[in-house]
Amino acid sequence: MKKQASTNKIAVSTRIAYGCGDTACNIVYGMISTLLTLFYTDYAGISPITIGMVMLISRVFDGSSDLIMGFIVDRTKSKWGKSRPWLLWMAIPYGVSAILLFTVPHTTEFLQGLYIFVTYNLTTTVVYTAINVPYGSLSTMMTRDSYQQDLLSIFRMILSPVGRIISVTFTMPLVKLFGNDQSAWVKTMCIWVVIALALLLFCFFRCEETVKADEKKAEEKRGIGKNLKALVTNKYFWCVLGLWSIQVIHMTIVGTDLPYYCKYIFKNDSWMYSVLYFMETIIMILGAMAVPAMIKKWGKRNITLAGAILAIVSHMFIFINPHSFAWIFGITLVRSIGVSQLSATIFGMLGDVVEYGDWKNGFRQESLVFGGASLGFKVGTGITSALMSAMMTASGYISSTTGSVVQPTSAILTIERIYKFGPLIIWGVAIAILFVYKLDKEFPQITKDLAEREAAQ
Repeated sequence: MKKQASTNKIAVSTRIAYGCGDTACNIVYGMISTLLTLFYTDYAGISPITIGMVMLISRVFDGSSDLIMGFIVDRTKSKWGKSRPWLLWMAIPYGVSAILLFTVPHTTEFLQGLYIFVTYNLTTTVVYTAINVPYGSLSTMMTRDSYQQDLLSIFRMILSPVGRIISVTFTMPLVKLFGNDQSAWVKTMCIWVVIALALLLFCFFRCEETVKADEKKAEEKRGIGKNLKALVTNKYFWCVLGLWSIQVIHMTIVGTDLPYYCKYIFKNDSWMYSVLYFMETIIMILGAMAVPAMIKKWGKRNITLAGAILAIVSHMFIFINPHSFAWIFGITLVRSIGVSQLSATIFGMLGDVVEYGDWKNGFRQESLVFGGASLGFKVGTGITSALMSAMMTASGYISSTTGSVVQPTSAILTIERIYKFGPLIIWGVAIAILFVYKLDKEFPQITKDLAEREAAQ
């Protein structure tokens, strides 16, 4: 009965509830990976180099927190399971820490830097990790069926961008409405937090863990060394970690640089950014909706590769007319179709990595695989943000608390170059990774071998 429950079709309402968990995560993390840098420089008056140093140093802590959380989740025992209870336990701390990000005191830059270091790490290293790692592994605890995991992944990626639509697209209009100052950002964030908490609780109450590990395996004592060795020798784990990093680096480059691009190149910091980000997100949602049928026909790897090629080719056309909003708008629509393929398949790929690890090593590592991959997600965000901040500082970018400073030409050119060249580089890397990813071809045999192994027990 346990095996049957773990392979039954998952109801659409449950898929929606699962996807709402990532909607909640992206309401806050969408702000962190996009508008937080703009808030720090143009409303809190913090220099880009200070922001970059905070985010870079924070990666040292963040790099270990995801793996540690993976071990904690694997050893969690509660009436709700291993992964699911963390959504409930961390909901309130998640909301409070998100608001604290925007309550930067007006004091010396050293104290401001210390404050954002503490609050940034509280939010990302501690609380977000304690939600996102178990949330990611929850899908593999809800079903062992690869296609059902794919559907959970796709619903996740259909609803995940809704969180960014809510927070990123509508934040600047609300900030303008509430007074266009720091308190306006705090008020806006309070609204987003209430929505995020409701969605997290919906996910918690509707989703259920049905996959039960074999009792013998559950009792087996595996040390940290054995677990880490199994993880680092899983070749497909590294491929998918790289792909997830590509996805988040793309979002960070576009999300962080585009507000500056609209403000200083298009001369509009009100609606142009919201329109571009909104339309890119909508196209990604629509693209993700088309993925289930394509997965059955061509496989996750092939449609993701096709999407990466489309993303890089379409982005090249920006060089023809980089100062035209209409031109950038059209390119954004086409590029988003390509980007949506990786967004829709990445978590299904992670589920396949878990099954591959079980087939190869004889034990499952749901939380550790998702925790390790989340490390790539956060490192990608942090290093990219730090690098962009360093480039802006070197270009002479001027921070302020009013957001109305005239920037030097060198700073504006840097903003333009980041947006033009960044996506080209990372999608080139994605194509290279996908050419060595062969798990789709191997998976039918893996599934057969695992079924025979379980039947023999």
